[in-house]
Amino acid sequence: MANDEDIVDLSSRREADGGERPGSAARSGTDREGRPWISVYFECCRAYARIYRNKEATAYVGWCPKCARKATVQIGPGGTATRFFRAR
Repeated sequence: MANDEDIVDLSSRREADGGERPGSAARSGTDREGRPWISVYFECCRAYARIYRNKEATAYVGWCPKCARKATVQIGPGGTATRFFRAR
């Protein structure tokens, strides 16, 4: 069972905008260009999507692939090894 740190609560948002193996981009959390990402399950539309770290390296930002609801996951000082999150 996931703990509360693994859940992004989007219920109050109405915005519609704006151990790894070497060589394995999906397991390392970076794409081929080296852009860090996390996987988010958007409960609103029952869809998964990757969301990427912003240029300032302060948060991961992305949108639901179906309804465009925005998800922002702040990056804390200690970080986390978790790569998969749920957006509610």
